[in-house]
Parts: sequence; structure tokens; C-alpha cells
Amino acid sequence: MTAYLNDLGLVCALGNDRHSVARALFAGDSSGMRHEAGWVPGIELPVGAVRGELPAIPGHLGMHSRNNQLLLAAALQIEASIRAAIARYGASRIGVILGTSTSGIDEASRSLGTWLRDRSFPEHYDYQQQELGAPAHFLAEWLQLSGPAYVISTACTSSARALLSARRALDLGLCDAVLCGGVDSLCQLTLNGFTALEAVSRQRCNPFSRNRDGINIGEAAALFLMTREAGDTPGIALLGAGASSDAHHISAPEPSGRGARESMQRALHSAGLQASQIAYLNLHGTATLHNDAMESLAVQALFPQGVPCSSSKAMSGHTLGAAGALEAAFCWLCLTPDNTRRALPPHVWDGQADPQLPALSWTGAHSRLPGDTPRYLMSNSFAFGGNNISLIIGDAP
Repeated sequence: MTAYLNDLGLVCALGNDRHSVARALFAGDSSGMRHEAGWVPGIELPVGAVRGELPAIPGHLGMHSRNNQLLLAAALQIEASIRAAIARYGASRIGVILGTSTSGIDEASRSLGTWLRDRSFPEHYDYQQQELGAPAHFLAEWLQLSGPAYVISTACTSSARALLSARRALDLGLCDAVLCGGVDSLCQLTLNGFTALEAVSRQRCNPFSRNRDGINIGEAAALFLMTREAGDTPGIALLGAGASSDAHHISAPEPSGRGARESMQRALHSAGLQASQIAYLNLHGTATLHNDAMESLAVQALFPQGVPCSSSKAMSGHTLGAAGALEAAFCWLCLTPDNTRRALPPHVWDGQADPQLPALSWTGAHSRLPGDTPRYLMSNSFAFGGNNISLIIGDAP
């Protein structure tokens, strides 16, 4: 059964709607990554923040958090499509499946700081805002939906897994449409945690370079309307998905890339495709020493003839629980009719290849998708604990 990705709401460091994101993405614009103080004591770090005013949470809903504001900003962009789906299928037949790793933990940690100082929580504090399930419950309540609504939190694969789970919900007949994707907001907990792991770079991240020294953190919301029926625009679909769990280490990737290679192979099998049919690969590409080395090995093994590929994290930052859906969204933007030049996201780095890694086929400013159809794009997401997801987005059959 085809899982059509009929509409997309999107906010990230590249822009506040899908059109501005596409312009910056295809231009290789990393200006959204800016140094900020205040996240980690004593140092400034580049972060991929969403700029500008976010929509206010309606007062009757509660669950006030920046995370929910980002999600609402994305949802409002596709509200007309959502309302049409509600009218067509009914509120009980529409699910909400999202990925996050932060939820409202930043507001909660600040409130806890107030409690430690004053022995009382601030007036606005609500425990519900920090629960991992809050984004799905918030969106379902705002839209008055009564279908399945839940959140997946598997670190950096969370929202990629949400898309996989949404397709399964359609396949099983649990829903006729699913709002699926991911959302994560910048917060002190994650920035300090990754800094403690010595995984954060103080410069713009440099994926696959010999000079790479860590990640940049970003925030984003990416929300798809997935259905079993094509929308008004030419069909773009989630054609395949593959998951694996190598359980190598709590935070370090399996060095040979075995689990990553397995997730990509399973995605190809799920889509009924050969590796040679993939026109572009969005790499997980965090710019850490071990992740990039592992992923290089996995890609070289599966694509011995090469595949056009890039990491987009130097432009968006690593958006953690939102990363899988965000980078699937980047693939979706490649396939829309608005992309008249058939542009691909360029690989933004210093151009200094690591001689210890297999050479990959990097996209640049003039890289283009083939003009013939169908076109198939893959996106990788790898996470702590050795859990791996690969998605294939492409022209619907």
C-alpha cells in the first residue's frame, strides 16, 4: 500500500516555511547557524535556532512549551489540508505519530531551578508540558482528533521511526491519514549533555572532513500529512523503510557500519529497489569522528559505484529527535514541482577529505536529480544504543 506524503509543514534554522527552507537548502546557506552564549556556561556555541516569533499556544490547551510552539507553527502551514482530511475521513480515523527527544524539558528544567531556589514552582509550570507524549497529545487536542496519538523517543531516529510507524498504521487499517513527523527545541539539557560527551564543536560542524570535531545542535519541526490516497500535487510517497538495532554501545556507533548498512538494505528491500536506483542519499553525517567513519564504510559497501550524497547538518544543525523527519522533508523538497531546477542539497564542508575514510560522491552547487521518473531518494538516521533507520522517499508509482 502506498503511503503518500501529501503536504508538509516545516520550520528550522533554514527558514520558517517550506519555501524559504528550500531556497536556503539548495543554496547551501549555513547562515542560520549562529554562535550564541547562555546554553553552556562560559562558552559560545553555534546553534541552529528558529528565528522570529512563534505562534502562541491557545490558552485553553495548556502544555505551553517552545517545542509545542514549533509544532504548531508547522501545523498551521498545512492546516487547510488537515481540515480537509478531517472532513473526508472523520476525526477518529486520523492519527498523530511524532518523534521528539526534548518535549518541554527546557521549560521544566527552568521551573525546577525556580523550585530549588524558592521551594515553589512558577505559576505557569505544568507537569504535562514536559512529558514525552506532550507533542502528540497537544496536536490531537488542538485539532480535536480521536485516532491513535503517541510519541516515539529513540534519540536521533525518533521522527524517522515515526514515519515508519505512520505507514504501518495505514497498512494495518488503523487510520486513513496520519500527521507524522518530529519536533525538538533547543534546550540546556541536551547542549550541556553533548558538551559533557565532548561531542559538540565550537565551530560550524564539518561533516566527513579530516578536520571534523563534533556536532552543532539545532531545533526544528517537520510535519507530514500521510494518507493512502494521492493529493492534488504529483504523488510523493514513503516507498520504503528499514530499521536495525546493532546494540553495539550506549553512545558509540558500531565501527564497521554493520547496523547502518543493514537498515539501508532493509529499506531497499521494503521499496523493491536496487541500490543503483537511488538518486540521492541524505547522510546522517553528524561530523563526529566515529559516526562519519562508520557511515562512510556502510555507504561505500552498499554503493560501490557511488551515489550522490550530502549531510545537511552544517545548515540545519543536528535537530536530534526531529532530524529524521526534517531530512526526509529535505528529500521531499527535492521532488516537488517547485524545484524546477531539480536541485539537490549541496554538501557544505571545508572540502578537506579524510584520507582514512572511503571517498564518497559529494553533491555540489550544480548537482541535479535526473530528469526522468521515477526518482528515489534515501535518508539515514542513526542513534544512541545502535538503533538505525533508513527511509526512501520517491515518486509514487
